[in-house]
Amino acid sequence: MMESQKYAIVDLETTGHSPANGDRMIQIAIVIMKDWEIERTYTKFIHPGKTIPSFIQDLTQITDEDVKDALPFEAHADYIYELITDCVFVAHNTDFDLSFLQAEFKRAGLPKWQGKKMDTVELAKILFPTSLSFKLGDLAADLNIELTNAHRADDDARATAELFKQCWKELLGLPQLTLEQMHKRSFRLKSNLAQLFFEALQIKRQHVTTHDNISYYRNFAICDGRKTHTNKLELTAFPQTATDKESLMAKAMPNFEQRPAQFAMMDTIWQALNDKEECVIEASTGIGKTVGYLLPAILYARTHNKKIAISTYTAHLQEQLVEEELPKIEKILDTKVNIAVLKGMQHYIDLTRFEQYMAYADESYDDTFTILQLLVWLTKTETGVLSELNVSGGGQLFLEKIRKMPDEKPSKGFDFYEQALKNSETADCIVTNHSMVLSDLVRQTPIFTQIDGWIIDEAHQFIQSAMQQDETVLSYTQWKYVFGQIGTMEDTALFQQFSQAAKKKQRVPMQSLQRLDKQFIRLQRVFDETIQRAVQSMQQQLGKQVGRKCTLFLEDVSLAKEPLLHVSKLLQQWLDLAIEAGQAFENDIEQLDKNEIFILSEWHYWIREMKLKVVEWEEIFLSPQEDNSVWLEFDLRSIPGSLCVYKKPINVTPIIGKVLAPLRQQASIVWTSGTLTVPGNERFVTRQLGISDSVQVVQLQAPPAYYAGAKAYIVTDMPDIQHVTQDEYIEAVAQAITRTVRMTEGRCFVLFTAQDMLRKTVELIQDSELLDDYMLFAQGVTGGSRMRILKSFQKFSHAVLFGTNSFWEGVDVPGDALASVIVVRLPFSSPEEPVFKARAKHLADQGRNSFNELSLPEAIMRFKQGFGRLIRSSQDKGAFIVLDRRISTKSYGKEFIKALPPIDVKKLQLPELLKELSNWQK
Repeated sequence: MMESQKYAIVDLETTGHSPANGDRMIQIAIVIMKDWEIERTYTKFIHPGKTIPSFIQDLTQITDEDVKDALPFEAHADYIYELITDCVFVAHNTDFDLSFLQAEFKRAGLPKWQGKKMDTVELAKILFPTSLSFKLGDLAADLNIELTNAHRADDDARATAELFKQCWKELLGLPQLTLEQMHKRSFRLKSNLAQLFFEALQIKRQHVTTHDNISYYRNFAICDGRKTHTNKLELTAFPQTATDKESLMAKAMPNFEQRPAQFAMMDTIWQALNDKEECVIEASTGIGKTVGYLLPAILYARTHNKKIAISTYTAHLQEQLVEEELPKIEKILDTKVNIAVLKGMQHYIDLTRFEQYMAYADESYDDTFTILQLLVWLTKTETGVLSELNVSGGGQLFLEKIRKMPDEKPSKGFDFYEQALKNSETADCIVTNHSMVLSDLVRQTPIFTQIDGWIIDEAHQFIQSAMQQDETVLSYTQWKYVFGQIGTMEDTALFQQFSQAAKKKQRVPMQSLQRLDKQFIRLQRVFDETIQRAVQSMQQQLGKQVGRKCTLFLEDVSLAKEPLLHVSKLLQQWLDLAIEAGQAFENDIEQLDKNEIFILSEWHYWIREMKLKVVEWEEIFLSPQEDNSVWLEFDLRSIPGSLCVYKKPINVTPIIGKVLAPLRQQASIVWTSGTLTVPGNERFVTRQLGISDSVQVVQLQAPPAYYAGAKAYIVTDMPDIQHVTQDEYIEAVAQAITRTVRMTEGRCFVLFTAQDMLRKTVELIQDSELLDDYMLFAQGVTGGSRMRILKSFQKFSHAVLFGTNSFWEGVDVPGDALASVIVVRLPFSSPEEPVFKARAKHLADQGRNSFNELSLPEAIMRFKQGFGRLIRSSQDKGAFIVLDRRISTKSYGKEFIKALPPIDVKKLQLPELLKELSNWQK
């Protein structure tokens, strides 16, 4: 019998990253594991022969005092070398630990250590592909691995050993087919994980296990998430009185506190659903809005045997609804609710295309890695929604290729999107998003025809969604990328592969391929010339402005119609020839081999991309633009590379009206949000949504006691941005933020209106090193999506999050995770922002005041939403701090203050504010 493998799980703490630049080890820990049990551990402090930098002392809590009696590495080198001989070297990022250790061995006069290595970062990314972060501390928290002192070698090495063991268990839990597919690809990985996959596969082959919820899609295993539906149980009647409601809720929620506004919301919605009417409810934080609409909606669906749809704007709220709020309702009503989540088709994986990519051997490391992540994910996901995955940038490109697309042929096997549609047919309640509702208008077979009642949550965002739905973006780099992927006969791109495969078996006539090639070369030349002329026109328009981002409206750039039409015509001609060649290739009598199927599938994919480009070109340059704003954005330092052309509607009310007309005839619609009105302009949002003025806006506010923990402060001694340079202003902002954060000990949101100011402020704070002991997360600076940044922020008590527009709302930070919100500037849209500029001009042309009717109400809405981040329960305490002095010097400032709930608002200078915060903390 083969002797079982020994693993040395190693973690080092060092004075820095580079042994060549004199960085040295300060602690080493080695855990020896055999048969997945820890045999022994070795840990030593090491004297680095130099002072430990203070940021390393902060990070590791290892001080000069700790290492003062320790021996240098040379004293331990022989023993360590011996200890890890004949072991597989395992670390959480072997690139760092192993190369550092090799450099130290070399310095100590030892030969290079020889052996295999396994990286737990690489392994965890494959086996836990939906984890938000692959840092050791985050994985340990997710997997319930004890890690008391992160960045201490002994604790980190033990946690890495535990993580390694959990990965092994995870591997053994995978279906045999999945392991076979993984093993086949694992030789391309950066560490020797192939050996581990092979061992798991051997064990699997000896113990054949059945998976209850696994089915097989030809070449891989998938989780069969098909729901078995519960029988509809007898239901409670709608609780009419406050007492009925209270006893119903208290049964399921032991600490239930009655909220009159929540009960009022339930009654209003129950009435609207039964009378098939439209209603609008502004429900402030603290009234329990979600349960307030779910209870009457679910009861209505069940008692009338009808379907209810709930539409939200953010994926975050969708998740919250399904994972947190619906279980509460099930508990209250003592019944299972049959729910289906429905997203747009392109959110789902196309299993057929994925299979084609798997069959094709020529993969990059990123492709291989993403395929491994997908193989594991497919055994777990019940939805098939690709956004569940956490993949690298290269992985994202791969995901784009395997999304489900509208003009794909219907799938032969199991299909997640079809499954979601099927689930929605039998559901009591469909949870979807605004863009899905808006695109139902253009779907060949609308899917929302059987719905009796709509709840549109985050209702003000329906406007934003309609804008995005109707926007067109043309990016020069994107066009060149598509051209580059297709290529000519001379390039090593797709067309060369296609023509070689076609010539080999004479699938497509040679002259057809040559015509296609010539047409493509001509198309690229004319496209480049047309863009070049546009660039010259833009440069003339701007004169000598150098090195900055610019915006120009399309009407200010003189573009001749003829060349634009020419590009469109050449595109269409190329497409006709390409479709014809694809059909000839496909219709050839001879059976296609795996490689040819892949090439043909790629050919279809890029034809579809080119069709989208034709639509883009015609929408932007050749369609009438009366109701749209069309503008160009570019950076003069990199043109045409940075050129993007945008087209957005100025007024979305008619678009929304068109979508809602059929819904209004057959169903009741309930619009709700935390912010739907602004002081003095109650119908600012409802008019844009096309809701009749006869529909009353019901405003529901939490009782004043709910906000008892909140205080608002206006800092009066900030400089006036009009009277100082931008650098001086940013310096003052950075100082105010730094001092406030230190006083509240982090847990702070800092809200900006411009990415540029955010970036410069964060850089200045980082350079000052005054917040070095805090975790700083910044939108557009820290990598990752909004949700990922938010979840990372919530994991640290000493953390600060810097965000722009999208962090002003829809972001939930429960309880102690947030102590203060700092508003750097009142959230007015930039007057130069093109859509805003076009909308303002549209109002001015009608003789209306664009500041009062657009600029001010929009800013007040965002301001209200910014405050809404702070207090999410009656136990919360928080400071809302405004650094923009306009709130106390301009006449409109009081409108902002009026929009806040009834809380204490103080105007004071920064030193006084810090004193207040200090007393409050105590």
